[in-house]
Amino acid sequence: MVCLSVALMVWDYQYPQLQQVRAALTVLVSPLRFIAELPVTVSLNAQDWFMTRHQLQDENTTLHQHNLQLQAKLQKYTALQAENQRLRELLDSSTTLLNERMLIAQLSAIDLDPHRQQVLINKGTQNGVFVGQAVLDAAAVMGQVSQVTPFSATVLLITDADHAFPVQVVRNGLRTLAVGTGRIDALELPYLPDHTDIRVGDQLVTSGLGGTFPAGYPVATITRIDRQPNQMFAYIEARPLAYLDRSREVLLVWENKPVLAQHTP
Repeated sequence: MVCLSVALMVWDYQYPQLQQVRAALTVLVSPLRFIAELPVTVSLNAQDWFMTRHQLQDENTTLHQHNLQLQAKLQKYTALQAENQRLRELLDSSTTLLNERMLIAQLSAIDLDPHRQQVLINKGTQNGVFVGQAVLDAAAVMGQVSQVTPFSATVLLITDADHAFPVQVVRNGLRTLAVGTGRIDALELPYLPDHTDIRVGDQLVTSGLGGTFPAGYPVATITRIDRQPNQMFAYIEARPLAYLDRSREVLLVWENKPVLAQHTP
């Protein structure tokens, strides 16, 4: 082999014109070499392509699963953030209760009967809850406890058709009754004469009369007044300020009545 290589080198040196022939033969042979190597090249490229595609599919599946996990965590984070905000609002509202004792409870169920407006909370007699107790959310009065067990209680919302309680107009001190309509977004004030001084936008608060609710809690805003010449009473509607269809946490309130000083003889 070495001798052959030496001979070719000597031959090329003695006959330089043969280099052009060799170059021409190389050009002619190149397509044949390309065709001969093509199956191997295609096989290698196809293998690389399939491996790359498989890797991309695996990476895409992994990223998709990771994205779903992140979205689920984000939803939970959003829910926790909203719950934290609601609790902050409850705690902020509790500072306005002054002398009242309060307890935070959570809704555990709602009544699916369309003719009833009531919810179930996760506090009961074990926590000192009693029938008739006032229930609020972060914004206003929600209702009162109608039934109680050791570990839960049913709250009758102020919009229930069987619920009525005394209220007062903030602007002029006018006292009347607010009655549930069976609709989550409306109360009625059915016992006000046609000439009563009441306006759309007036704010209603609990009057404290009758012992149902402590005085001064926000209740509703007057939204509709219909006065008919031939009717003795005006038709008046008010929109509750409490988030009756959205609140998840509520405040149970105990009114601390003032203790009269006793004089010793």
